[in-house]
Amino acid sequence: MKYMKLGSKPDAFQSDGRNIRFFVSELPADVFVHVDEVRFHLHKFPLLSKSRRLLGLMTQACDNNKDEIFLHDFPGGSKAFEVCAKFCYGMVVTLSAHNVAAARCAAEYLEMTEDVDKGNLIYKIEVFLNTSILQSWKDSIIALQTTKLLLPWSEELNLVERCIKCIASKTSTDPSNVSWSYTCNRKWTASDSLVEIEQGTHEIPPDWWIEDICELDVELYKRVMIAVKSKGRMSSKIIGEALKFYTFRWLPDSYDALVADDYMRKNRILVETIISLLPSDKCGGSLCRFLLKLLKVVILVGGNGPMKEELIDRISMQLHKASVKDLLVPAKSDGNTIYDVNLVQCLVSKSLMQVNTENDISFDKSDNAFVEIASRNKVLLALGRLVDGYLAEIAHDPNLYISSFIDIAKSVPEEARPSHDGLYTAIDIYLKDHPDLTKEEKKMICALMDVKKFSSEASIHAAQNEQLPLRIVVQVLFFEHLKISGVMPTTTDDISMCQATMDGDCEGRIVDHHNILKHQMENLSIKADEYQNGEGKKIVKTRSTRIFDKLWIDKGQRETGKKSETSRSSQSTPTFVKRGEDKTTGSSRNTKHSIS
Repeated sequence: MKYMKLGSKPDAFQSDGRNIRFFVSELPADVFVHVDEVRFHLHKFPLLSKSRRLLGLMTQACDNNKDEIFLHDFPGGSKAFEVCAKFCYGMVVTLSAHNVAAARCAAEYLEMTEDVDKGNLIYKIEVFLNTSILQSWKDSIIALQTTKLLLPWSEELNLVERCIKCIASKTSTDPSNVSWSYTCNRKWTASDSLVEIEQGTHEIPPDWWIEDICELDVELYKRVMIAVKSKGRMSSKIIGEALKFYTFRWLPDSYDALVADDYMRKNRILVETIISLLPSDKCGGSLCRFLLKLLKVVILVGGNGPMKEELIDRISMQLHKASVKDLLVPAKSDGNTIYDVNLVQCLVSKSLMQVNTENDISFDKSDNAFVEIASRNKVLLALGRLVDGYLAEIAHDPNLYISSFIDIAKSVPEEARPSHDGLYTAIDIYLKDHPDLTKEEKKMICALMDVKKFSSEASIHAAQNEQLPLRIVVQVLFFEHLKISGVMPTTTDDISMCQATMDGDCEGRIVDHHNILKHQMENLSIKADEYQNGEGKKIVKTRSTRIFDKLWIDKGQRETGKKSETSRSSQSTPTFVKRGEDKTTGSSRNTKHSIS
């Protein structure tokens, strides 16, 4: 920090402890100056020789036979006046970034100009400001922060604008040319304290400046950031990082502190300021997560509608870069659910509109059409994973209506879900945490799933899931059998016939591969646990195993007339047949089972 000493005489000011400051001298005081609540006992000659204003006030007081002067609304208060008084007496005065702005405003108030006395206080302070304070990164920030208590004087003297201009100029300096100290407490630095940087000895990050300006008042910070952005040399990513750092520096961590009456207005002003400073273009996933946190604050502190809508529009442009945790926005106090599911549904809807709009534009630019389509598919896949993960989180909420769950699940298109494993996980959680669902409600929510898009792991889990309707379990087992047989349906007719197989009487429609299926299901491990005893293996049957016993049971006595046809079928690829046309052999049981 830069310092400047004025005068040479020792400090002779003392206090009697009763808000009285006096100059120790053999001569009695002949003028009494009141500043705020402090009364100064001084002498006329030193003061009148430096200050035109005191000269005029003293003349008026003498005309009225008075020896007291009252200085109202004095910039900087009694401390700033004492600096000026000591200068008049020729005492040692130390100026620094902490008091130079106040001293400059006080000197202007007292009219301590060059035409009153050569080398007066205003001139000396201006020299110090221009050659030291405004040339220093740290000092210019400290001086700027002090100007907020000196309004309107600091504005009229252009102190605020000069400090802002200096700060903005230094932020745009090439990092390789930064030779002054700056604060770096973030993870990318090896030190968490003030570091004196020597040029060429350390690679300085382009956002080296963002921590120091975080100490500024929100209004001053806004003006500095506007100046930084106006230079056009700072990337949107760095601007976003600076805003994020400032927000986390000043927003309270706890919910109670955030919504407390004493701080709610302050917090609202803060988020409004940050939103107004946001860069207009996309700035990456980290900014998306930051915007979602801002949205949470806006909702909690009761931000205005336009501010909330602007955030929603910005978030929707890059929602696919968010995480599930970012979407867990608390619902309003009058809501039934834990999280604001309507807000998330709105974000997803706007995001898909944005994706579709960009896709339409891409076809107008044929050269980049394939790149745009690939990018769109990537965004859709990310949105699908995000929505499924969000559903898995909110599924624990006992107050979440099934209609809300279904609406959010349907908010993304089918092409966003090449796999339904994530959706199955969410539905499984919802079924377990909502045991009172009716049979129809279970069918409704399970209808969201396409078992053909299950992985082997999901199929194994679903086949043993007691929460799922029996019909879904049958579908899982059936299509898993088709997968391992290498006969998955590809045409529309095949898929329709497979679906028809699931309707009504399943037993009479499934092809005769009893022995093959038994062997394949053992390999899938969807039978229950096996254990070894002295005589061999004993199989403990689960519900899925019992279903297979019913679905794949032989019907030898009923179908012996078709044995040769069945034999040929078992050696060839399984085909899809109509109800009543399939014939099986091997078992004497002729009982017909229907699974619904």
